[in-house]
Amino acid sequence: MRQLRRLRNDTRGIEGLPIRLVIALVVGVASLSVMMNMISGISGLAVIELDVQPEPEVVTPGEHTIDVTVIDPDGQTVSDATVIARGGSARLDGVETARTNADGVATLEIAPELGANQRDGTIEFDIKPPAGSEYADKRENTALLVVGK
Repeated sequence: MRQLRRLRNDTRGIEGLPIRLVIALVVGVASLSVMMNMISGISGLAVIELDVQPEPEVVTPGEHTIDVTVIDPDGQTVSDATVIARGGSARLDGVETARTNADGVATLEIAPELGANQRDGTIEFDIKPPAGSEYADKRENTALLVVGK
């Protein structure tokens, strides 16, 4: 009983507690501020993925002039990008390239071919974004459909 009374009157355990809590709070807020600053700085390193819109979207085998519009996720066109057309499941003789104009449109002359007994195929597009931009082309782009006659 005597020992219990002595513990009840002992106030030494909380002498430094309030100042330690204040210090921990200040250090925590400062650390959180630095981390939030770092996270907001990461958005400056983000890239914007590009895609293409071929016109027409469907062609038959043979020679065609295709207008390919390069767009960002908001639907805005991108000028000075290079569009590369390659054979996918449809064949092309080599690779065709063109640069987008001020309206974001590249014009390609292609002559896709289908194999024997092949009903349809695709021509695939790659994009080389303008130098020094925040654009990227890491995902698969919209393809041009080639349908047999």
